[in-house]
Amino acid sequence: MLNTLSQRLSRVIKTMRGQARLTEENTKEMLREVRIALLEADVALPVVRELIARIKAKAMNEEVIGNLNPGQALVGIVQKELTNIIGGSLSEKEKELNLATQPPAIILLAGLQGAGKTTSAGKLARYLVADRKKKVLTVSTDVYRPAAADQLKVITEQAGADNFPMDASLKPLAIARDALAHAKRYFYDVLIVDTAGRLSIDEAMMNEVAELHDDLKPSETMFVADAMLGQTAVQAAQAFNERLSLTGVILTKLDGDSRGGAALSVAYTTGKPIKFVGVSEKIDGLEPFNPEGMASRILGMGDIVALVKEVQKAVDVEQTQKLAQKMKSGSKFDLNDFKAQLAQMKNMGSFSGLMEKLPSQFAEAASKINDEDAQKAIARTEGIINSMTPFERTHPDIIKASRKRRIAAGAGVPVQEVNKLLKQFEQTQAMMRTMQKGGLGKMMRALGGLSKFGGGLGGLGGFGNFGRH
Repeated sequence: MLNTLSQRLSRVIKTMRGQARLTEENTKEMLREVRIALLEADVALPVVRELIARIKAKAMNEEVIGNLNPGQALVGIVQKELTNIIGGSLSEKEKELNLATQPPAIILLAGLQGAGKTTSAGKLARYLVADRKKKVLTVSTDVYRPAAADQLKVITEQAGADNFPMDASLKPLAIARDALAHAKRYFYDVLIVDTAGRLSIDEAMMNEVAELHDDLKPSETMFVADAMLGQTAVQAAQAFNERLSLTGVILTKLDGDSRGGAALSVAYTTGKPIKFVGVSEKIDGLEPFNPEGMASRILGMGDIVALVKEVQKAVDVEQTQKLAQKMKSGSKFDLNDFKAQLAQMKNMGSFSGLMEKLPSQFAEAASKINDEDAQKAIARTEGIINSMTPFERTHPDIIKASRKRRIAAGAGVPVQEVNKLLKQFEQTQAMMRTMQKGGLGKMMRALGGLSKFGGGLGGLGGFGNFGRH
């Protein structure tokens, strides 16, 4: 969805240059492209009609501001209306989890089988433990699929939370009540209740989850929707909302091959905010939903805020501050520093996941980087540096032919790879020298004083060569 819509918009923008204002005639073509792209992305027809009507109403006779041409001005209007329709007009209180209640706050997860409820329960527990510093208990009430309880137990342990063991001989409501009593007794902040699902909506499942909802009176009742299901997810969300009075939606598998229509359709048709999105299979692959960031990604502008947050999580603040101080003191950037930067890049995990959040013109070039190849190249580079003596790492200028042969033999690589590494290092060292003369301070001020990035970005000098050995 994101690529299709942004490509269509960029094509039409080029044809609208040089015109003084937005008119019905020069917006007609772009609105047609927007409509086609949304329908191809499996966005519900009522949502498409509403969005096009809003854009058209705002665009008519709008003066082009400053240096913007009509195409760019219309993109601004499209971004604003996209943001509003997927939850941008909601208050901050409505977008956030409601945990302001007598502990434990109960979060009930509902949805169809296979949507990712159990995985989302574990990821949500991890978010609450790591980001919100809460004491969390999870429980499965899926007595029809015992493996679901085992899966939840494993994921919960990975999340650093606790799991209440399910007694499959009991009814779901009895299991939930026992878990709630346990949560109160041991002073848990949050209880996450994972419910049973079906392949399709049926009365027995709806009655069961409605009984749990009515008895537990949860602070949050969230529908877990598979982004890859498109309109099926929308219909299921409507059915659950009628029975449970949902408070929000978790959209899973947003990193998959989904066309993305569910993100727009579920929020609009239910009137409930998307509170979290699943962006990877990892335990930390659940992010609070940002309507503005999603709208920007749809339009090919990237989600820089989410990208910065992801990098922040991976960067070793202490290590980077040490490098910043070292550079400030006038010391030389050496191979030990270079290796530290490589380690931080490795901690960032999936490069492709990061690149998806870049503006489209950068993401397209970055998409050529293969995750597996990049990680292997980083590991090989670390192996080469580890084969050097401590003196060689701090004085790389002394590494000549005989030393290169010894280092290559120790790392189990050809001498050519040692030469490539040293060339990458020289490029990065030159960049760091530039920063040392004032560029580092300017860069950090531009990043809003986020000094933790001072060194994290420095190691990217040879990044473009990863995977090409």
